[in-house]
Amino acid sequence: MTPEVSKKYNCIIVEDEPIASEILENFISRDPELNLVGKCADAVYASSLLSIHEVDLMFLDLHLPVVKGFNFLRKVKNPPFVIVTTAYHQYAVEGYELDITDYLMKPIPYGRFQTAVGKFKHLMEAEDALLEVAERDFIFISIGRKQVKVILQDILYIESLREYIHIHTKAETFTFKMPISKIEETLNPKMFTRIHKSYIISRSKIEEKSANIIQINGKKLPVGRTYKPLMEL
Repeated sequence: MTPEVSKKYNCIIVEDEPIASEILENFISRDPELNLVGKCADAVYASSLLSIHEVDLMFLDLHLPVVKGFNFLRKVKNPPFVIVTTAYHQYAVEGYELDITDYLMKPIPYGRFQTAVGKFKHLMEAEDALLEVAERDFIFISIGRKQVKVILQDILYIESLREYIHIHTKAETFTFKMPISKIEETLNPKMFTRIHKSYIISRSKIEEKSANIIQINGKKLPVGRTYKPLMEL
């Protein structure tokens, strides 16, 4: 019987301090699921590495020469997951806007590195969630080898929170890492309507509605200004 091959995640180090870069390289080498495909000391070279390799995870120092870490990250199209390495605490708030996976404060303890990588792996596994439209009365949402069947008629509303969606039904709530726009594409617009950047509702479950509020299962949901015309359809 062939042993199952451990999944490999490609990563790069963007760090201009040689000692910090060596420490990260050593930590990465201890994890059989991480594959270091390159390391560099500035944003220009980092852009080149991202264009050459399929990168899952980037260890990014914020204090890079010429272009700083967050400025570089804002310009990257479809960035990989990012673990920031820094000696400064004050950048955490700014990082929330960029969906940073975790922060590693220098000097980096190995145990803290493992925790950050563990967060990344959890997100990567959730990121593999794929919608499969089997028939129009239900959908399968797959995570790895597990498939969760969601009956469309059971859905009350879908809520987006950062990079996650919560599918609320009367019985339970399903949570997946997925853009709300992705599930919106699979749903029948005659049954479901986007009423807000963070909410999709089941039309048949509406209990009350006004210009600004929709009530479903006793919960009042806001109607976004740009979505009001859709509610008239």
